Amino acid sequence: MEVIHIHHPLDARQIPDEPVVLAMGFFDGVHRGHQAVINRAKAVAQAKGVKLAVLTYDHHPALVYRPLQADDQKYLSPIKRKLEQLDRLGVDRVFLVNYTGDFASQTPQEFVDNYLVGFHTVAAVAGFDHTYGKKDVANMDLLPGYAQGRFEVITVPEEANGTQKVSSSHIREAMKAGDIDLVNQLLGYTYRSTGLVVHGEARGRTIGYPTANVLAPQNEWIPGIGIYTARLKVGAIWYPGMVSVGRNVTFGDNRPITVEMNLLDFQGDLYGEPVEVEWHHRLRGEVKFDDADGLVAQLKQDEDNTRAYFQQLAAHES
Repeated sequence: MEVIHIHHPLDARQIPDEPVVLAMGFFDGVHRGHQAVINRAKAVAQAKGVKLAVLTYDHHPALVYRPLQADDQKYLSPIKRKLEQLDRLGVDRVFLVNYTGDFASQTPQEFVDNYLVGFHTVAAVAGFDHTYGKKDVANMDLLPGYAQGRFEVITVPEEANGTQKVSSSHIREAMKAGDIDLVNQLLGYTYRSTGLVVHGEARGRTIGYPTANVLAPQNEWIPGIGIYTARLKVGAIWYPGMVSVGRNVTFGDNRPITVEMNLLDFQGDLYGEPVEVEWHHRLRGEVKFDDADGLVAQLKQDEDNTRAYFQQLAAHES
């Protein structure tokens, strides 16, 4: 997959002189709704015999329009993972635009003339709620007027999960609530985050449950406080285990949130390892126990539940 990094104003020399079908969106998470847009664009591209391209952005457009908020720094799919997902969906070319104030200041007509036409678009495909400027003047209903017959406009209807729209904001709400099962359902795949294994308090070793303390990047979403089944990727190998997102409240108040993973049947030194965490299923919330014995008894139950989960998963996949 070809990735073309673009800074406004567009340098036409960057753009291959060939027609494309263009899917448009920020695509944070590349969830089921985004997949529907890209798959529709892919089908149109194949029918027209041209390449499938995606127009997306390097950071939240909100950063240009308002003071920084905490959630603006977090992504369901940082750029590297977003590009991996797009590649997996069969995208041929990505126009990765640096979203700046100058870029945002274009009128809708200027945006279409400079970029959609500049990319040699023969069909532009986006979700029903996609905007390319202020919502009242830059929505999908108005795009055919700006296109002026130079390319086809295709609007993909809402993707629903039951009665609820599949959206990045809905997924972020589920992530905060620790509902990783719903997150994965809305994404259409199992959520992953990255991190680096660092030293923690080593308290788990003293109670028979040593953990890998995963320092997560600030720009990635982590599920809310709770205990989960997960897999940890070290090198090329995935190891099953259970992961705690919490404050270790049994050992004191006002403690920082940590991500600590206990791997099943693993021996080795993971310090300094860059890892991926694949988040599968929420087991329970965080509980404050009266003493370490109560915690150990619960961890044994969590381990049994984790083993049963992955045994069932293996049986389902075989």
